[in-house]
Amino acid sequence: MDQILQQTLLYDFYGELLTEHQRSVYEEVVLNDLSFSEAAQEFGISRQGVHELVKRCNRILESYEEKLHLVERFLGIREDVRKIQKLSAGWKEEEQEQTAEQISRIAGRILEEL
Repeated sequence: MDQILQQTLLYDFYGELLTEHQRSVYEEVVLNDLSFSEAAQEFGISRQGVHELVKRCNRILESYEEKLHLVERFLGIREDVRKIQKLSAGWKEEEQEQTAEQISRIAGRILEEL
């Protein structure tokens, strides 16, 4: 998975668990694409301090994912929903029973995840 996408998903799921300061700096650097130097100037800390804080936040967010697997589960459910969309878009009367069974299996997986 693309690093920016991964960081964004991790932040979406676990960002509220960071401190206010961590969230502010992380958002500016990762989500708003500020350079370390620009963020350092904005927050009154060193460039190295911003770099270390972003690295620490990444480690924290990744450790939450290792324990809780919310992003992994979300991606799996999203993929299953896409499969259902694809199956329902190609629905043909003569294949109705087979398609219904596939949709039912996928829906069952989704419900197990929830």
